[in-house]
Amino acid sequence: MQIERASPQDAEKLTQIAFAAKRHWSYPEEWMESWRDALTLKPESITSHETHVALIEDAVVGFYALEARNGRPELSHFWVLPEFMGRGVGRALFCHAVKRARTLGFQEFEIESDPNAEGFYQRLGARRIGTRLYSIGQDKRQLPVLIYRISEGSFESVTPATRML
Repeated sequence: MQIERASPQDAEKLTQIAFAAKRHWSYPEEWMESWRDALTLKPESITSHETHVALIEDAVVGFYALEARNGRPELSHFWVLPEFMGRGVGRALFCHAVKRARTLGFQEFEIESDPNAEGFYQRLGARRIGTRLYSIGQDKRQLPVLIYRISEGSFESVTPATRML
């Protein structure tokens, strides 16, 4: 596996990955449609944010994006194709994101997590600091908000064998 900087030309593929990963949790199609803007990557977003892809045999299988929102660094996208979940891709991407955040001078970053992914982030050292409530039509949805403090992380000992570009 390789991890490298995404290019603006990757926008359509990254959008497909985001939708596939979100659909993995069997959300209703009307919810998926309501998330269209949030799940769609634009070339200019890839250029302006730290966006990196995981490649296996030259195929993009996951990605993440770090950005500053409201003056705070945030892991704004983090998606892995369902067929590659549980195979170390997410851990490798998260380790890479931590290293990039450290290089950029961040002390921490926030993660607004899908409820199904919260355990993954907690296993990697993120801690819940709150929730955000959203409405989708008549439905209410509570999303966990986590913080990952870089100084508390210990990824040096668990860094996967990847070629970081």
